[in-house]
Amino acid sequence: MPKSPWLQAPTALGYFQALVADDATLPLTEAALALAQDEHPQLDVQAALAEIDGVGARLRRRLPRDASSLHRLRLLNHFFFQELGFALNPNDYYDPDNSFLHRVLATRRGIPISLAVLYLELAQQAGLRAFGVSFPGHFLVKLRVQGGGQSGEVVIDPADGRSLSREDLEERLQPYKRRHGLLGDFDIPLGLFLQAATPREVLARMLRNLKEIHRSAADWPRLHAVTERLVLLLPDLPEERRDRALVRAELGLHEEAVGDLAHYLAERPDAPDREALARGRPRPGRCRAGASPGSRSPRSAWRCCGGCRRC
Repeated sequence: MPKSPWLQAPTALGYFQALVADDATLPLTEAALALAQDEHPQLDVQAALAEIDGVGARLRRRLPRDASSLHRLRLLNHFFFQELGFALNPNDYYDPDNSFLHRVLATRRGIPISLAVLYLELAQQAGLRAFGVSFPGHFLVKLRVQGGGQSGEVVIDPADGRSLSREDLEERLQPYKRRHGLLGDFDIPLGLFLQAATPREVLARMLRNLKEIHRSAADWPRLHAVTERLVLLLPDLPEERRDRALVRAELGLHEEAVGDLAHYLAERPDAPDREALARGRPRPGRCRAGASPGSRSPRSAWRCCGGCRRC
């Protein structure tokens, strides 16, 4: 007798879709862990969450009840970077496993955004107010702290825990601003680049990193899996449907590709690539680092939100 659909476990994609359905309840850490299920289908997300909670419990046992937020931040940084040894993976920076939280947890090596997601989870468990920052070229973390009679925001690099001054941030931003002509009369205040990223935005940046890795390797099956998740995560962004269509065409899924392209062209009747799509000539474009904040251009769908695989 076939199983009732109500008794069957959800597929990995269905599970992810349920997690990201509502911004108000979107669990960043769980959804970020779930990104690995295409590559690691046997991954037990709940077991990985329990492991992270165990690490958080170890940290909380070290915190005095009356510890200020500044004291908590210092203890967290020492615990995360010194004792646990989390750091960048310099030997194989573009390994997809650097984006998969369960592997980062096991190897203590990742890229800034995956390290940041784990750091954010532990910071919140330690009673800190912490947020991801989708800074161009390098994902950051900011925290609101009080201590020593002062209060304010601290921006840190999740790769090493270093606190970044305004001068540090401006220096990191200059290449991006020069590349996009955001100087002089067209300058954009630093604060606009330091806004807190929503969980959906963090997941989109993680997926776009994977998207560029697989696109560069012309690994169409893995790229297709990533575009499937991006379409679910960003249902109001037709460019993701267009990009999935291009991948589906490479895989010979022509009917599905036509459906995606029809949706894209209906939603973007004045799209600059409309003529190329109609001629059937488009191919996934090369990643170009540094989409401007809020960019919705077709090319930006192939960017990794301002850093081209350096996130």
